[in-house]
Amino acid sequence: MFKIKTKRIADAIGADVLNIDIRQPLSSEQKQALLDAWAQFLVLRFRGQPLTDPQLIAFAENLGQLDPPGPNPQGKPYLPEFPELNVISNIKQNGQAIGGLGDGEAIWHADMTYMNSVPVGAVLHGIEVPPEGGNTYWSNNYMAFTTLPTELKQAIEGKKAIHDSTYNSAGIMRIGMQPVTDVRKTPGAQHALVVRHPRNGKELLFLGRRRNSYIVGMPVDESEALLDELWAHATQADFTMTQQWQRGDTIIWDNFATLHRRDPFDPNTRRLMHRAQIKGFTPVPARMAA
Repeated sequence: MFKIKTKRIADAIGADVLNIDIRQPLSSEQKQALLDAWAQFLVLRFRGQPLTDPQLIAFAENLGQLDPPGPNPQGKPYLPEFPELNVISNIKQNGQAIGGLGDGEAIWHADMTYMNSVPVGAVLHGIEVPPEGGNTYWSNNYMAFTTLPTELKQAIEGKKAIHDSTYNSAGIMRIGMQPVTDVRKTPGAQHALVVRHPRNGKELLFLGRRRNSYIVGMPVDESEALLDELWAHATQADFTMTQQWQRGDTIIWDNFATLHRRDPFDPNTRRLMHRAQIKGFTPVPARMAA
């Protein structure tokens, strides 16, 4: 029987997987051990295993059905040969970006929560990484909920928030969108602030993204103040891990149970990542005890 070997990255979240070669097909026992470890640690890292695009796709399919990336500013896939994958990069060829998100900061967020159905996870593979900067951070949404002060739990009982679709996590306005002048009219899906994870039923704090968020039915100033409290709580250092990228790193993360962000880096250096996304679920509100 296969037993996975892991080493924690941080106390709250994340682990290195030490004995799975993700360049090879996984046995059924390896796949189940991988899924169990993913559920336990939320973020898993595999170091020193450069992947081809077909290998990345084959590995990601162990986690669920792939969800092709949404439209990018060029209006066509960055990788026409592999449209299942997205490209995250600051590199330009002939004056045109070969990927998205550039070299600036990407603020705390979960991916595509502005949709009704939210991806359950993602796989990100580092092909080229800058010598410094560009670190990625993940936070634990289960821990954020379980440690939430009682008065905050009561304040968000039964509440929903709008998840803005206007901007991406790098602050770039999406095609066809207009600036939001009234957060009560923010475009995007409405999700409960506390939901149950679709794979295990555990309660978690579900924030998505801060910009233009609004708690439905509240006065705007009260919504802003409450959201600020929730975000400050959810992203405190004790709940997070730091990923300092090395070439050949592959990270998988649970998009329901985590938030993530990225540091900026020197635009004169190169960063190239290929990414697969795992098809997800519509968030189900938790019914918290009174």
